[in-house]
Amino acid sequence: MKYIDPHIHMISRTTDDYQRMAYSQCAAISEPAFWAGFDRGTAQGFHDYFRHLTEFEPKRAAQFGIKHYSWLCINAKEAENVSLSREVISMIPEFLERPGVLGIGEIGLNKNTANEATIFQEHLDLAAKTNELILIHTPHLEDKYKGTRMIVDMLKNDPRVKPHRVCVDHVEEHTVKLALDNGFWCGMTLYPVTKCTPARACDIIEMVGTDRIMANSAGDWGKSDPLAVPELIQEMKRRGHKESEIKKVVYDNPLSFWRQANNWKEWPPEPSTNGVATPATAKAGY
Repeated sequence: MKYIDPHIHMISRTTDDYQRMAYSQCAAISEPAFWAGFDRGTAQGFHDYFRHLTEFEPKRAAQFGIKHYSWLCINAKEAENVSLSREVISMIPEFLERPGVLGIGEIGLNKNTANEATIFQEHLDLAAKTNELILIHTPHLEDKYKGTRMIVDMLKNDPRVKPHRVCVDHVEEHTVKLALDNGFWCGMTLYPVTKCTPARACDIIEMVGTDRIMANSAGDWGKSDPLAVPELIQEMKRRGHKESEIKKVVYDNPLSFWRQANNWKEWPPEPSTNGVATPATAKAGY
């Protein structure tokens, strides 16, 4: 079954991962801006990173017939540096009209601090002024419910924010209804230890249904699996879910959310051979 991974950090993955994802019928991905494994010291470092996301990574993905999209922000882990964050936010409009940019993200909270909340709201202001989609990062483990509640309150307190144009990511059993009941889309992250297993994600689907919900791997520098979404497909099949229900979660829903993006150009899936996507033209050297 073809699928979309709407949250994966391919800058941290090898080319072999792209190949395995293509063999597993990955049609498209989106890559949110995030932490690079260390705190960056200058706005120029983020400028180069945004160029990597919007110029280089789409070419690397295209070698395997995978469509690459991106999101732009300074992430919550680095938002404690308010002056740097404001420099980075001021650069983002330069990139928003580039092909494949879906909006502002992944913004949110890490330790639920005042500085993180300030920078989150300044990202919201930019998104509102430019009418961009928003992708939300919710905190890990013991901070998750409190942080998700804080994020939802900040979103609801800004009347310019349209819930149907926001995806609250990394939801779990105790936070999924906070997103859905307030009109937002939500993402389940299939990531060991700090987020969901495929079995837990399937439990959540059986609890809340398939509307406005999607699944992702959030594959990054840490221990993570770029084939986590296919594992969810197999778990849903094992439990007897209809193919149409599975496709809705892993393909139709992320595509429906993305289609609201300012930059969206209708995307036909690449031709395939034996179920594996193959690009018509691939540039060597990426």
